[in-house]
Amino acid sequence: MSTAETLTTQGYIQHHLTQLTLGVSPEHGFGFAHSSQDAAAMGFWALNVDTMFFSILLGWLAFSFFRKVAERATAGIPDGGQNFAEWVVDFIDENVRGSFSGKNPLVAPLALTIFVWVLLMNMMDLLPVDLLPWLWGQFWSLFGANPHHVFLRVVPTADPNTTFAMALMVFFTVLYYSIKMKGVGGFLGELTLQPFGVWGMPANLILEGISLLSKPVSLALRLFGNMYAGEMIFILIALMYGGGTALAVTAGGLQFVWAVFHILIITLQAFIFMVLTVVYLDMAHQTHH
Repeated sequence: MSTAETLTTQGYIQHHLTQLTLGVSPEHGFGFAHSSQDAAAMGFWALNVDTMFFSILLGWLAFSFFRKVAERATAGIPDGGQNFAEWVVDFIDENVRGSFSGKNPLVAPLALTIFVWVLLMNMMDLLPVDLLPWLWGQFWSLFGANPHHVFLRVVPTADPNTTFAMALMVFFTVLYYSIKMKGVGGFLGELTLQPFGVWGMPANLILEGISLLSKPVSLALRLFGNMYAGEMIFILIALMYGGGTALAVTAGGLQFVWAVFHILIITLQAFIFMVLTVVYLDMAHQTHH
């Protein structure tokens, strides 16, 4: 907890909530942020390198695991990896069958990808909050950098850029299948003729438009809000380690209890994101209106 001892409470929290950002800042031009204010000044086109790195890494690990299992799959007695992979696939397949009434070979693989990927990104929140940022800071200190000016956030889903990017991709997929299955006229008809008929077209468009646009927003904010809150609680608990023996012991107990409870949260959030994606795609495939 050396970071907590050398930073103020506000500085410690701010340090943990600042991304490793690459972009253009007024003070340093193109490069990495050297402070939370510098990261904010980089604006819309800044790239959160830590989010990109951990999300791509975890996606690659998931893909590599399932690919290796598929290559080694046997009809005989399966090993532990194959058993686990088959259990995950059966779990996803059962939920897709219960939520999706159409026929689309893309839906089940998409649901599997979303669930596993989001779950792995969420699980990064279970790592000790200081571990990877401290190691990253110590690494750069070897090259003369101040560890307090080296940032790293390891939970991709605590970054709204990740959750909104995933939600928008789901949204565009839903729009694609809505138009593909119903045609442009059928899709526009749903937006303008439901629920009040032809005479209520303006009201229909407002209501259905809000309902349509709220899907990606709620999908993104639900996941981001839960993971951000979980990350913040771990940070606040970590601050207690610097308050003496009694607080440190209390912090250890609270950290364990919250980690156990957080396992349920991270799994549930991955499951909800996956199920809502399947439900939205099911609605896009319905042509009875």
